[in-house]
Amino acid sequence: MNRDESLFDQAVKRLDRAIALVEQKIAAGSPLAAAAESEHKRLAEQLTHELALSRARERELEIAGAEASAALAKAIDEINAALEPQGEDA
Repeated sequence: MNRDESLFDQAVKRLDRAIALVEQKIAAGSPLAAAAESEHKRLAEQLTHELALSRARERELEIAGAEASAALAKAIDEINAALEPQGEDA
């Protein structure tokens, strides 16, 4: 094994130990775990709120789209009605 592999292996072992230590703290209910859980709850609440706002905005846009579509249909009907007499005279 060359020197680079040895340094890499050492780094992997250190990372494994650090992960094991964090897992132990989480399992033991350390303040770090409680803080992480609290942060997860806060983020979940924030995302839930943003989702609700997005859904409300989606409904607003659907209504606006339907209104725009109705207005376009009315305008097309008015244009067609205005062009009908000219078409009959020609």
